Amino acid sequence: MRPARQREGVGEARRQLPCLPPFASGRGLHYMGDMAIFPRPVSPKSALGDLWGYFRQPRQHKWPLLGVSMAFTWVIVWAFITDANTNTMPTRNKIIYFQSWDANRSDAAIILQQKMDLARRDAILQEKQVEMQKIADAFGIDWRADEARNTARRKEAVKQINAMLDQRLVKAEAEVQPKPSSEPEVAKP
Repeated sequence: MRPARQREGVGEARRQLPCLPPFASGRGLHYMGDMAIFPRPVSPKSALGDLWGYFRQPRQHKWPLLGVSMAFTWVIVWAFITDANTNTMPTRNKIIYFQSWDANRSDAAIILQQKMDLARRDAILQEKQVEMQKIADAFGIDWRADEARNTARRKEAVKQINAMLDQRLVKAEAEVQPKPSSEPEVAKP
């Protein structure tokens, strides 16, 4: 360890020379020149020499370990390349088609279409439920009690919706039909 006077002297000399760069960015600092990129016992030359010496020795496990290490390295490189190319391309425009309707269609036609859509939705839901039940059976999940309860709820909900649509349909059909008038229509000249 240096004496306290020398440390103070270095600081005073540093304060006297304002043109010197700050702490470690100076070119002439004594400790920057001796620093190596690799630690002292390791250099590229000694590392290659160690690798060559390892391969020159007759060992049964060196080739399988080399193969496994190369495969593992390439898996990591492949994962980075795949990840870099995943979801980076712009998506193409997705065309969404919708059904166009006649502007002057009746309320009765709309309600009938809603009833057909409800039946189609219920059929699709039942198909998906059968698929999920197969998956639940594969994993050993008991779904039968829940399925019975949910089926009863769904049937009750569909029944209520159909009853509501039937009421609206009757009302809509009554509005479409001409009301009988008390006076007979007479052709006007």
